[in-house]
Amino acid sequence: MQNLPPLAERMRPQNLDEYVGQQHLVGPDAVLRKALQSGQLPSMIFWGPPGVGKTTLAYIISQTLDRPFFNLSAINSGVKDIRDVIERAAALKDSFMGLPILFIDEIHRFSKSQQDSLLGAVERGLVTLIGATTENPSFEVISALLSRCQVYILKALNEEELSGLLQTAIKEDVILKDKKINIKEHEALIRLSGGDARKLLNVLEIAINGIGGSKIMLTNENVLAHAQQNLALYDKAGEQHYDIISAFIKSIRGSDPNGAVYWLARMIEGGEDPLFIARRLVILASEDIGNANPNALLLANNCFQAVNVIGFPESRIILSQAVTYMASSVKSNAAYEAINKAQTLVKQTGNLPVPLHIRNAPTKLMKNIGYGKDYKYSHGYEGNFAPQEYLPEELSGTKLYDPGSNPAEEKLREQLRKNWKTKYNY
Repeated sequence: MQNLPPLAERMRPQNLDEYVGQQHLVGPDAVLRKALQSGQLPSMIFWGPPGVGKTTLAYIISQTLDRPFFNLSAINSGVKDIRDVIERAAALKDSFMGLPILFIDEIHRFSKSQQDSLLGAVERGLVTLIGATTENPSFEVISALLSRCQVYILKALNEEELSGLLQTAIKEDVILKDKKINIKEHEALIRLSGGDARKLLNVLEIAINGIGGSKIMLTNENVLAHAQQNLALYDKAGEQHYDIISAFIKSIRGSDPNGAVYWLARMIEGGEDPLFIARRLVILASEDIGNANPNALLLANNCFQAVNVIGFPESRIILSQAVTYMASSVKSNAAYEAINKAQTLVKQTGNLPVPLHIRNAPTKLMKNIGYGKDYKYSHGYEGNFAPQEYLPEELSGTKLYDPGSNPAEEKLREQLRKNWKTKYNY
C-alpha cells in the first residue's frame, strides 16, 4: 500500500463515463463525444484552469480511439525532443497503428521556434496535436498553429461535481473504501480546492492521513486544521497560483512596492511564467492607474515586450522596475469604471440609433436622408471643439467617465468642464 500513487492519481478516470465535469464537451451529443464516436478528431487546444482534467481528457481520447499517445511537457522539452517524438509518431503512422496523438502540457510555455517545430507535423497530418494551457491561447499560441486547432474551453468544476468526486473517492478508492469515512461537512474541502479536482483529492488525502484511524469524521474544522499546514507539499509551483497573483495585484493597487516586489519574488521562485506576470501588469496599468499616470501603460507594455525577448533570469529586473514604478504611482480606476458603466448601459438600453449628424454618409442617398447633416468638424472651430450631441438622444447628458481625484485627471476634468459647461456636470 505504501507504494501506491497519490489519491488524485489513483482516481484518474479511464473513460468518458468516469470523467467528471466538462459536460458541454463530453456529455451526450456534445462536440467532443461526437468527434470520438465518428473517429474524426481535429488538432485541438484545451484552455482552462489547473486541475479540470485537460491531461486526463487527452489520455481518454487516445485510449478511446486506440491511438498511440505521446506526452511532452513544455517546461522540460526542447525542439530536439519535439522532433524526436514527431519522427517516432510518423513511424507509427506508417506502420498503420493509427494517427498518433501528441499531447503538449503547458503549451503556452513553448517559444515561437518550438511551436514552429510542431506546425509542420500538424500540417502534414503526422500527428493529432492536443495542447493544454491555463493561458489565453490567442496570446500564447502562434497564429499559424492556432488556426489549425480547435480551441475548447474547460471550466472549473462546480460544487456538485466536486462533492460527487469526494463521494466516489471514499467509496471506490482501493484504500479509502476500507475505512469508514463520513464527510459531515464538505465546504472547507470545496473551498480549498478552488474548483481543482486534483487539489480537492490532495486535500482530502491530507486530512484523512492527518486524522488517522479507520473511522473518520470529516468536518470543516478538522479539514482546515490538517490541510492548511501541509497543503504546500503538493504541486509546489502552482498550488497557491491564484492566491499569490491576487496578493501581487492588490499590493500594487494598494501602492505598496515592498509587498508587490515580495509577491513578484514568490512567483519567480515558484517558476511562474514571466509573460503571465507581465501581461497582468499591462491590464493593471489601465485598470488601476489609468489616466492618473498614462506612462504606466507605456512602461507595462514595454515591460511585456522586453520580457518576451529576454526571458528569465534577467527579465526579473525588468519586472521589478515595472512593478515598483506602478506600485508607487498615483492610482485611478476611472477608465475601468467608465467601460463597466457603458457596457451596463448598453445592456439596459439596447441598440439605440446613432444620431443622424454623426452617421457615416458614403452615398448620395444617405446624404439626402440626413446622414451627416449638420455635423460640426471639431478642428474647424476655435480650440478644436464645437458642442454637439454624440450620444443617442435617449442618453443625452449621461456621464460615464468621471475623472479621478489626482493631478493628471483633475486637468482632464477642468478641460471637460470648459468644453461641456454643465452638460455632463464635470
